[in-house]
Amino acid sequence: MPQLAETIYAPELDGGKWLRSGPISLRALRGRAVALIDFWDFTCVSCIRTLPYVAEWNRRYADRGLVTVGVHAPEFSFAREASHVADAVARFHLDYPIVLDNDYAIWRAYSNRFWPAEYLVDRHGRIRYYQYGEGGYGESEDAIQHALKDLKNPVELPPLMTPLHDGDAPGAVCYRVTPELYLGYMRGQFGNPSGISKEVAINYVDPGRRMEGLCYLDGRWRVEQELARAEAPGASLSIRYRSKDVNLVMAPPAGSTIRVELKLGEGERLGEDVQIENGRAFVTLSEPRMYSLVANESVMAGALTLLPEQAGLAVYAFTFVSCAVA
Repeated sequence: MPQLAETIYAPELDGGKWLRSGPISLRALRGRAVALIDFWDFTCVSCIRTLPYVAEWNRRYADRGLVTVGVHAPEFSFAREASHVADAVARFHLDYPIVLDNDYAIWRAYSNRFWPAEYLVDRHGRIRYYQYGEGGYGESEDAIQHALKDLKNPVELPPLMTPLHDGDAPGAVCYRVTPELYLGYMRGQFGNPSGISKEVAINYVDPGRRMEGLCYLDGRWRVEQELARAEAPGASLSIRYRSKDVNLVMAPPAGSTIRVELKLGEGERLGEDVQIENGRAFVTLSEPRMYSLVANESVMAGALTLLPEQAGLAVYAFTFVSCAVA
């Protein structure tokens, strides 16, 4: 649930490079504006689902006294690159200032632990409200409106937004799904009976019998701290899962484009990043980001296998979506 914090003053946004505009001083905003601070990462599915709300709040309330700031705190090393963040900012149509918090200085100052996280700073510079994780959009916008009314009285405000996703609508049900599945040895969960060798390319054998929530490698892979990398043609990766949607953070070799074939089980539906060619399903990777692989109508049990056409595919983490219209 959203929380209130009436007496905590918001730390300044002393991070790294700024995109779009900035820097923004919260102290300088006191008495004349309200600030919404959004911690996000462009590979995070919950952040991606939240960004349209944040962007719309910025559009609705920027001329009514709201200053929106995105704090990009990278989960994976490639997300530290300013060019990748700038591409994501353009892709998601974000028109407010973004600060790159590559060293987690702002993250630590706010004692933050979540992607996404929203902090609403009132006209006195105090954290009025915060929301961890996706959801609570109506409550968040209501808190923004109350803070703006305190800033400017009277102020004309629009009705609260209607939900942008089916899973956010009243009556939507969130089911048990497979937990996030990482693919590096630091946090990964692998089902290969032989175990995983760190930082060395070896040949793995998929046993064929698979359990939900584990990753199974076949062929030549190198497992690093935060990723697994296909080291030769013919390598494959398989999982069993329970979810509505399945997403995977992936990256091609630097400066290259790579195709990955996707094989699904019966009844599973392809995600938006998958194309059909001669009856086969492919994902084309030209940049490191989260890719949509599966978009089922409802939560279901499924299985998938990835087969890169060449060496160099890097895979980081699967995420699974649980909420659907009942």
